[in-house]
Amino acid sequence: MRVYCAKNYEEASTLAADLIAAQILLKPDSVLGLATGSTPIGAYQRLIAKYEAGELDLSQVKTMNLDEYRGLDSENPNGYRYFMNHQLFDHVNIKIENTNVPDGKKDPAQACGEYDAILERIGGIDLQLLGLGHNGHIGFNEPAEEFSKTTHCVDLSESTIEANARFFDSEDQVPRQAYTMGIQSIMQAKMILIMACGADKKEIVKKAFWGPICPQVPASVLQLHNNVILVGDEACLG
Repeated sequence: MRVYCAKNYEEASTLAADLIAAQILLKPDSVLGLATGSTPIGAYQRLIAKYEAGELDLSQVKTMNLDEYRGLDSENPNGYRYFMNHQLFDHVNIKIENTNVPDGKKDPAQACGEYDAILERIGGIDLQLLGLGHNGHIGFNEPAEEFSKTTHCVDLSESTIEANARFFDSEDQVPRQAYTMGIQSIMQAKMILIMACGADKKEIVKKAFWGPICPQVPASVLQLHNNVILVGDEACLG
């Protein structure tokens, strides 16, 4: 694993965007695995700036998002399809039909089965962007007794619900379930780029990347991947 410690969130976001842009420049038809939440927003903003400056062409890029809340459709402002459209897709020349997010309105078996079929058809992920939950979750793969494999419906932990409540009007509005790409699918990505910033992530980063590998800390499995880049700031990694 390669570790890059930036001075602050802004510099970490720039570095993450540079790595994603390099992947696209090297392989214009790259498949990108994308994440939501507050952490990747800065990187997305910098990718948009690169596109607007004529430095980046996303017309051949395909994307697979990690997850979606169960029950939310693409028009719901709290959903992850909506998030991706407004934070990235609407501002660059990516073809919307080449972007994929689990369908939160379908039943679990159908939504998860269809998403795995898309992932297989698309040929796997070249670069997977990840954030890191305070309990070590990646995607919505919560602490468990075993590592999940494929896309599945998960019950969100109380800590995840509390952490995501800031995006809703109240904690009661946060969905209790989500569809998420499985650990096996994430681990099959050729490259994994994980961002972790802020002092509040320092302890879980230590557990995930310098502690024992166990499903109770889902991100710890990334220690077994041969091409992981951790990008953080001094507050987290210093």
